[in-house]
Amino acid sequence: MRAAFAQPGFSRLFAGLSTSMLGDSIMLLVLSIWVKTLTGSSAMAGFTFFFMCIPAIFAPLVGVWIDRIMRKPMLVWGNVLSAVAVLPLLLVRDAGDVWIIWTVAGLYGVSFVVLPAGLNGLLKELMPEQMLVDANSSIQTVKESYRLFGPLLGAALFAWLGGWAVALVDAASFLVAAAVIATIRVEEESPEPEQGAYWTQLSDGLRHLVRDRVLAHLLIGFGISMLVLGFTESAIFALTDHFGRAATYVSVIVSVQGIGAVVGGVASARLVRRFGEVATSTLGLVLLGVSALGIAASPVMAGVLVSITLFGASLPLLVVAYMTILQRRTPQRLMGRVSTAAEVVMTVPTAVSLALGAALVTVVDWRWIFLVIGAATLVGAGHVAFWLRAELRGRTTEPDPLDEPPAALDPSSPLGPGVGAA
Repeated sequence: MRAAFAQPGFSRLFAGLSTSMLGDSIMLLVLSIWVKTLTGSSAMAGFTFFFMCIPAIFAPLVGVWIDRIMRKPMLVWGNVLSAVAVLPLLLVRDAGDVWIIWTVAGLYGVSFVVLPAGLNGLLKELMPEQMLVDANSSIQTVKESYRLFGPLLGAALFAWLGGWAVALVDAASFLVAAAVIATIRVEEESPEPEQGAYWTQLSDGLRHLVRDRVLAHLLIGFGISMLVLGFTESAIFALTDHFGRAATYVSVIVSVQGIGAVVGGVASARLVRRFGEVATSTLGLVLLGVSALGIAASPVMAGVLVSITLFGASLPLLVVAYMTILQRRTPQRLMGRVSTAAEVVMTVPTAVSLALGAALVTVVDWRWIFLVIGAATLVGAGHVAFWLRAELRGRTTEPDPLDEPPAALDPSSPLGPGVGAA
């Protein structure tokens, strides 16, 4: 990772991102805890994350715009607008104001679409290709390390002063990030104007994902997992209720998850370099599935926390491996559209699972929910391992410009009619 920090501009980018990610780690769990505290409903608390996912459905519209502007100014102003977006939380008083929390969650979702897409483009400007994995690993490791204390700090600040104080801290973190990123010196290539119909430009990102065999199969494997992973946002509150813990105990669970996540973040770059992005992604899915099954089978909270640690370790492996291969296999002119198209493919199943999970938790025992999460995630791992078995054996994952569009374009292909129709 040290080599990444020797690249001009990356240290400042890292410092700015670290500041805003700290604000995120303090705030995000507080939104659902706030709803749980005001309403007493685990389902409504879990539903909070559903609103964060809604903007991803419209992400491709944003992707076209991102590819038409410079990445650094977009990150600066994106952070400024994100700071403004959390300020309505200062108006929340009682259960009748839950809609304000959900509105801010939706605005947060916009930030989650725009800023990572811009970051992917800026990293390609700043970093040599061979250092992208180190940059991604560094960013993901510090993000996950905040899980060790960020949720606890947010819950403590919420209990001490209230949600308004957490909102002010979060807004300040965005403003500091904007100021630091603004000082980066980078000579960005001006986006070239594109010809062709708007719909063609709009769908270029999705077509790139579909035609790239490796990216397509990885997205399907991840999508299978995302289709059930959102169940955790509601089930985790039912789990704490079962063990007689307050809603704020979720912050302890997330912090324990952070221990595993730091280990996974530190190991991710080494694993990607040794085994490749596909193998590392498959390993992440397997660990995620096994940990969910462990949570379902745990009779005591101590067992849950052990499985949560493994759960946390799996996530950086998935994120670092996928972001690196996405950046490497995508031309800069399409980075915004491809990033946002991938966001749609990943987030729509998550949104569905969040909504379904909020309903399921009222009628199904939380153990069965985690059992389903584990089984489905292992199916996703099996899909990736089977269809990308050549890459798992060590074949290169570099895109071949001479490749024909894959069988995924055929609705009868093993990838399924959904991908072919896209």
